[in-house]
Amino acid sequence: MNVGRLELEELYADYVAALDEERFEDWVELFTDDCLSGIVPRENAERGLPVAVMHCEDKAYLHDRVVAIRKTGVYAPRYIRRMIANIRILGWRDDLLGVRARYAAFETLQDELTRIFSVGEHRDRVAVVEGRLRFREKLVVFDSELIPNSLIFPL
Repeated sequence: MNVGRLELEELYADYVAALDEERFEDWVELFTDDCLSGIVPRENAERGLPVAVMHCEDKAYLHDRVVAIRKTGVYAPRYIRRMIANIRILGWRDDLLGVRARYAAFETLQDELTRIFSVGEHRDRVAVVEGRLRFREKLVVFDSELIPNSLIFPL
């Protein structure tokens, strides 16, 4: 399968824009129905430990996450800005394209200075669905062993 770098970069740009603009319903549509998505500390990822801060086993789980953010979350207003860079194409395996990309997320609360919220790596497997790229597996691995208790939104 032939996937251009521009198509892949557009997928990641759409991912970041949907999250930064809090268009979480659009974010869900960037995944396959049978997706797997999680946020894990680097130590757990490197040791093969299954403990994740957030774990969604298919698109329905992602929809549930959106409902939780929209309806049940109680948190101080904030802006999160994400940057994804250094996208590396690892190659095809079983009709899925392996991709790695570095990320940084910045958080701004009202009346506070912006701070680095999280940095790490996206470890992804991307599928072609009806001619469009979609995330089949997205593992966000954050570098710190500590995670702020304010992890509300996906990274």
